[in-house]
Amino acid sequence: MLAVILLIWQQQRLSAFFGTITSPELINLNNSPQIATPDLGRRHQLTYQEWVDILKQEAKIAADQRPPHLSILVGDSLSLWFPPELLPEDKNWLNQGISGETSNGLLKRLKVFDRTQPEVIFLMIGINDLIRGMSDEVIVDNQRQIINYLQKTHPTAQIVVQSILPHGAEEATWKGRDQLLTVANSRIRKLNQQLQSQSSKKGVKYLDLYPLFTNKQGNLRREFTTDGLHLSPEGYIVWRSALQIYSEIQLKPQRQRPAGEKD
Repeated sequence: MLAVILLIWQQQRLSAFFGTITSPELINLNNSPQIATPDLGRRHQLTYQEWVDILKQEAKIAADQRPPHLSILVGDSLSLWFPPELLPEDKNWLNQGISGETSNGLLKRLKVFDRTQPEVIFLMIGINDLIRGMSDEVIVDNQRQIINYLQKTHPTAQIVVQSILPHGAEEATWKGRDQLLTVANSRIRKLNQQLQSQSSKKGVKYLDLYPLFTNKQGNLRREFTTDGLHLSPEGYIVWRSALQIYSEIQLKPQRQRPAGEKD
């Protein structure tokens, strides 16, 4: 799958393609009225609660209108800034990402989209925990609780845990570079192995994006990032291709959890 996705990225990275990409400003589920959200500059000034209130409003639209083939992105700024134009077109998408989100913060706000009826929930969380000094054990346990909640609240949805992405290491220019550099990419790889093992035990899917984004040194490839942490349009094209291919190959009706299986 790695070679196929990278080939697709090479074919799609023409500059003309990027002329259509803009920052996400609207939610549009099927033929629902477009709900204007604050522009890029204003978004950076929002408080955490203001973010949650916006996502609650967007989730309410999805819950009320029940668009078919609903997929939900859950996570931090990497999910948040996924350009709508690059998301696979055969689904309706609800983006529930918040900039700077942690696994603990996400766990506490999952109820916001309780009433939605998604087919698939794509989860990516953990990099901000690492930056803030959270232990691997706490991150894994928080993600276990997130999975438990999603399985109980959305029993018909397929849950896909996505690996934490690498960062740009010494090439990073992100404003929190000093904190970022305290987290080795080798540690992220090992943490991803734990997340993959846990996903298998919980009966949920695991999408390993990590190798798609690394260079020979094991760091985030320069062409896939804007600052060593966040993704460039090229990076989102790779992610989109992975979502598309993975959905077509792996997302079949999920198994029922065995009777007596414990959380």
